Parts: sequence; structure tokens; C-alpha cells
Amino acid sequence: MKSIDQSKALQQIVPLVLTVVILAVLTVILYAFIFLIDLFHFGENIVLIARPVDIMVGLTIYLKTSIDFAIFMGRLMSANPGWKNRIALEIGTALGNALGTLVVIAIWIIFKEVELLLALMVFLAALVLFELAHGGLEHFGSWESSNLLKRHTYLFLHHFLDAVLKIIDPVLKRIMPDLSAKMQGKASLNWKQLFIFSMSIPFILGLDDFAGYVPLFSVINVYGFAIGVFLGHTILNIALFISPSRTIVAVRNEYVSFLGTLAFIALGFYGLFEVTRILSTLRF
Repeated sequence: MKSIDQSKALQQIVPLVLTVVILAVLTVILYAFIFLIDLFHFGENIVLIARPVDIMVGLTIYLKTSIDFAIFMGRLMSANPGWKNRIALEIGTALGNALGTLVVIAIWIIFKEVELLLALMVFLAALVLFELAHGGLEHFGSWESSNLLKRHTYLFLHHFLDAVLKIIDPVLKRIMPDLSAKMQGKASLNWKQLFIFSMSIPFILGLDDFAGYVPLFSVINVYGFAIGVFLGHTILNIALFISPSRTIVAVRNEYVSFLGTLAFIALGFYGLFEVTRILSTLRF
């Protein structure tokens, strides 16, 4: 231990290697989890094949929904420096992110054969996606005073999403409150406290993000998607510890946020379409 404390290179290398090891362990756990669920035959089994396209979708969606996580983690790292604390944050957030993803997958697998409950779940997820789209507007708000095309694009999206949120806010506030507003950065925590606290971050800051995954599950392979989510979290963790400020700037890039907003709107409409399709097949 003393050698690591005295070597800046080891203080960087050890946590980075550990991050990759954690990714491998969580991928094995994911495989075992889905394998066990498939044994219960909740309808059609999930294929345990990791296709690159499914992994990329999971990776992209995770990184787009991780802006609040990156900002919060940057503050938490500043308040709790040191390689030991870094390891606590890495393990804790990775486990919290993985557990949250597995919970959503389990709920979806159980509900997908109960069509009315599935329709309700997808409907709520679609509403969450519109909320995520609205949250991305602030990251390219400078377009309002930019050239004509950017200004009109921004104002159109803003007016549209404002109107949508007026309709859906009464529903979402009752079911999925904005827990991130209640979070406060914590400093001077010991290793155990920091580890436990960091496990809760993906749940508190990413509860709505997890729900937003649901509409995608009917068009992509869940196993590959989940691996992409785990990989995205690993990449973000590595980038944050190498350079927190640059990573936060990257995830808040105006063009990335614009494309993400469009993607969330499209997925939200797709979710509503899926709800309509499911309800139209119900027999009462």
C-alpha cells in the first residue's frame, strides 16, 4: 500500500485497471442474471448474444443521459480526493449503475407478458424521454442568440417541449419526482461511507434515465444493450478521473445535446406508438 501512496503512476494505473476488471465481473453477472431469468420462461427468452449494434446503442444512450452524473461526480471527486476514494467511487457507482439496470430489465421481462402493465410501463417511459429531451435544451441554449437556423430550431424545440411538459408534468411529478434536486454533494467521507453513498448516485440521479431505456427493449437485444450501458459507465468513469473538467465539457457539447434531444423525442413518440399498438391488440 505504501508503494502506491508514493507512486503517482500507480495511483493512476491501479484504479484504471480495476475499472476494467469491474466491467468484466459485471458482464459475467449480467450473463448469469439473464440466464437464470430465461429459465423461468417469461415469454420469449433473451438471446445471450452481444451484437455490436446493441452495445453501441446502450453505450450512446447511457453517455447521453449521464450529464448530471458527470457533473455530480466531478464535484464529489473534488470534495473527496485520493486514489483510495477514487476506488470507492468507481466500485460503488459501477455496482449502483449495474443494479439499477438489472432491476429495470427484470421488471420489463416480468411485465412484458402482461400487456396492460407493459403498455403502462412503456407509456411512463415515453413521458420520461420527453422530459430528458427538455433537459437537454439548456446545453445548447446559446443557439437562441445564434444564426437564424439555430435560433428557429432551438425556439421550435423549446416551445414544443414546453407544451409537452405542461401536459406530462402532473403525471411524472407524482410517480417520478426530481430526486436529483434533493441531492447535496458530500465531503470528508470515510471509505465505507463514500462507497455506500456512491452506490446510491445512479439511482438518485438516474432513476428517470433507467425508465427511459424501456421503449428500446422491443427493438434491440437487451443483453447487448446492458453491456453497452456498463461499458458507457466505465468509459465515463475513466474519463472523469483522467480529467473531470474536460469530460463535463464533452458530455455537455451543444451538438451532442441537440442530437440527443432529437433522439429522445423520436424515442418518446416511438414509445407512444408502441403503447397504441399494444392496446389495440388487447382483448377484453
